[in-house]
Amino acid sequence: MLPAPFHYALADLLYTQAREFVGLYDPALGQFTQVNAAGAALLGYSSEQDFLTGSAHKLCASEEQWQQLCEQARELGRQEAEMEIMPYEGQPFWARIELSSFQMEATPFVLVRLTPQNRLQQAERELAHSVRRFEAVFANATIGIIVCDQPGNIVSANQFSQQLFGYGPNELVGQRIEVLVPNAAGRQHEKLRHSFNANPQVRNMGHNRDLQAQRKDGSVFPVEVSLSYFHLDEELYVVAYIIDITFKKEAERELIAQRQHVEALNTELEQKVADRTHALMNTLEQLEQRSQELTQALAAEQELGELKSRFVSMASHEFRTPLTAVLTSATLIEKYPGTDQQDKRMKHLQRIRASVNHLNDILEEFLSVGRIEEGKIEAHPENIDLPALLDETVSDVQGLLKAGQRIDRQMGCTAPIWIDPSLLRKIVVNLLSNAIKYSGENSVVVLQADCRQSQLVLRVQDQGVGISPEDQEHLFERFFRARNVTNVPGTGLGLYIIGRYLELMGGTIALHSELNVGTSVNITIPYENHPAD
Repeated sequence: MLPAPFHYALADLLYTQAREFVGLYDPALGQFTQVNAAGAALLGYSSEQDFLTGSAHKLCASEEQWQQLCEQARELGRQEAEMEIMPYEGQPFWARIELSSFQMEATPFVLVRLTPQNRLQQAERELAHSVRRFEAVFANATIGIIVCDQPGNIVSANQFSQQLFGYGPNELVGQRIEVLVPNAAGRQHEKLRHSFNANPQVRNMGHNRDLQAQRKDGSVFPVEVSLSYFHLDEELYVVAYIIDITFKKEAERELIAQRQHVEALNTELEQKVADRTHALMNTLEQLEQRSQELTQALAAEQELGELKSRFVSMASHEFRTPLTAVLTSATLIEKYPGTDQQDKRMKHLQRIRASVNHLNDILEEFLSVGRIEEGKIEAHPENIDLPALLDETVSDVQGLLKAGQRIDRQMGCTAPIWIDPSLLRKIVVNLLSNAIKYSGENSVVVLQADCRQSQLVLRVQDQGVGISPEDQEHLFERFFRARNVTNVPGTGLGLYIIGRYLELMGGTIALHSELNVGTSVNITIPYENHPAD
């Protein structure tokens, strides 16, 4: 046994010459009482004294974690852990911490040794974390994921895919991918697989045709399949992402049935309208000598029947698209129950919100027509700052602009004018919305305002698809839409409402358009300048 002086000299040598952190921690005081120079420097302190007096450094991010380590070291005599260290100065680093409990003169102490991890250890740790993250994503995915080698052997299948196809754990591994393809398509699947191996690319399978998958018990179900690939040691591996779309197909069948029901109702309604029109024509022939009042009533009835038919046709088309989007998105949201799929849910919620807003705009136009025809809307002029009103209106439609589109404002009115601001705003919003909707990307919409001879002259000019001369004759009729924009959403009420608003304000509208060149709309509204009270 070495003499006591040798013990002290050896301990001091190991303590002072150590390249890692070595310190003595007093649990009763809750602080370090000694630390070597290398340890203080490792944690960003200029000297041992700075470390001991600077703070009650616990090395861990939280007091609770440090106390737990010290308690475990006291109970077990020794405790080790890997953790991220936050130095006083410098970047955080990972290290291995060792705590050894002992007593000196009946006082408990903890000897703490801190060894930074080298780059290889950090790389191994990061690799382990990466593997665990991959395994977590792969194993917990809520879609089926199957990995095959180039010959078509299944090398990996996540838990969801095993449940999807009715197989037990690891039962799919080693089998051919063709066991999951119904016999009707399986004869061609190997040829399709060779074609993909020859030219691998990320894509969807099926190309607009229905795909079927086969369970272990032989039953089939509709699926959507996306393919991806990767190379490992120059060997090609194919990844298939499989989604069961049974509920989607059922929803589509229900939608088709509903559409057929609506079409049947439309046919029945059209037949009723036709029969009633025929009856009215017979009545007109028999009652030609009746008064002008009866003639006008019959004409109004005929017009009403035509408007109903046009309304049903328009509403059937305009309501179906957003309702289909709402139904589809609502169905798809059910497929994303996990918290890590919030982005997918938000995407479909945004589609539902946009579709509902579209339906709300359609109903608002219907209500506006009703209020106009019932005489519930009147012009209420007041003193307004025209440039400010037009600036606010342009800001309201900024969200409708397509990529590269802009609105060029040319204001020629500076003095306040006496006019109804609400009706004027609705007119300008409608004109700008049409100009943006029927113009392409990177186009310019011009908004010009002039005040001369007590008249406000507004011009909205676009570079859009234009309107044919034949369609221009009917633009201000209810529910009329030009033939070249039937694929663009709309009710055909916008210009009709603008025309009625202008009648209330004593204004006029003029339109000039050329196909594939653009449209210019000019409105003229009289006003009076009233001095402020």
